[in-house]
Amino acid sequence: MHLLEAEAVLFDLDGVLTDTAAVHERAWAQVMSEFLDSYGGVEPYSVADYYTHLDGKQRQKGIQSLLASRGIDLPAESVTELGARKNAAFRQALSAEGVQVFPGSVRFLDWIQQHGIPVAVVSSSRNAPAVLEAAGLLDRFVTVVDGTVAAEHDLPSKPAPDTYEYGAKLLGAAPERTAIIEDAVSGVAAGRAGNFWVVGVDRGAGSETLQQHGADIVVGDLGELVEA
Repeated sequence: MHLLEAEAVLFDLDGVLTDTAAVHERAWAQVMSEFLDSYGGVEPYSVADYYTHLDGKQRQKGIQSLLASRGIDLPAESVTELGARKNAAFRQALSAEGVQVFPGSVRFLDWIQQHGIPVAVVSSSRNAPAVLEAAGLLDRFVTVVDGTVAAEHDLPSKPAPDTYEYGAKLLGAAPERTAIIEDAVSGVAAGRAGNFWVVGVDRGAGSETLQQHGADIVVGDLGELVEA
């Protein structure tokens, strides 16, 4: 499918539109390194953990996945506490650093909207509206399906396709006629599971990895897709 034939385009946020994925990664590294080091006797946190267990997922699900990989089973309140610590670290870093937008992604968004194709953001983050507003992009999108919306409608986290299916439904688009833009393995897998047309953006997960999990095409920057 050519992108301009799409009935809708659904964007992930962190790592696709904004460079906040790097902020998330540092916040996770800070919190989970401290926890695993204090727990003792388990493999320390690594960058690979971010892409395997945390990137693109709801906080609770990501933490549970990472802990399970170390054979750690914590009560729900402890998992919630770790999630709160990560969110506090993220917001502190965001306040200090601001929100950086990928110029190529904005060019791509301009191009899609110039052709009258409706767009939405589908993100696991509950911070998505605040990040979009800080980036000056919130009013560009018909709707935002974030972690709060997912919780309200009992939608499972990526790699389940439900949040993308919900976003497509809100825009009146069929999944097979909808393009999703993702940089996370979990998001790409969600798109493939939902029968979407998947554009992978390689921000560190690796082009081959994104293709293996279901990306139809992979680019290093969305500006590469803009046609004159």
